[in-house]
Amino acid sequence: MVEFTVWDIVSNLLLAARWTVVLSLIAFLGGGLVGLALLVARTTPSRLLQKAVAGYVQLFQGTPLLMQLFLAYFGLALLGIETSAWTSAAVALTLYSSAFLTEIWHGCVRSVAKGQWEAAQSLALSFVEQLRYVVFPQAARIAVAPTVGFLVQVVKGTALASVIGFVELTKAGTMITNATFKPFLVYSCVALLYFLICYPISLYARSLESRLHAKRS
Repeated sequence: MVEFTVWDIVSNLLLAARWTVVLSLIAFLGGGLVGLALLVARTTPSRLLQKAVAGYVQLFQGTPLLMQLFLAYFGLALLGIETSAWTSAAVALTLYSSAFLTEIWHGCVRSVAKGQWEAAQSLALSFVEQLRYVVFPQAARIAVAPTVGFLVQVVKGTALASVIGFVELTKAGTMITNATFKPFLVYSCVALLYFLICYPISLYARSLESRLHAKRS
């Protein structure tokens, strides 16, 4: 029987942690782009677009991420699209992130004073120009902290990608546990690595929130 040292366990988990970070960044950045497009649609005067985006947000917020991963993995296959655990996880997490980011940013846009919208309209700006030059710059300052904070949820959400076979930190921990028969040690190391990834992000989000609050005051 091969004896695994603590360093063997940690080094293999560090290799898997790279994919956790990569998947998190893809989901966060992709979700941000989709979320921005949805935000613009939701702030248009069109009631139909507003309801459609609100329904999209409610769908992804009201169903478990685990089910969304399963649907992406098996649903793409039903459509005849040859997919992989990597592709399915990226698609599911991107859509999941876009729904939450849209809701976060929509709340920030609504927090912009009504007078700012009226001032932009009085300048004869088009709707897109109102968003670009008046509303979004103000909403962005409010949105920075919660947006960065949401990245922590995305990182932790990647753990569920292990159920469709994507080898990230949690999946690697399970595989190493099966080889070493040391579940407590292995999962303690997994938890520590998640903490080392997420804690600095949480601190940065709090720091941003404090600085922006001080500037607004």
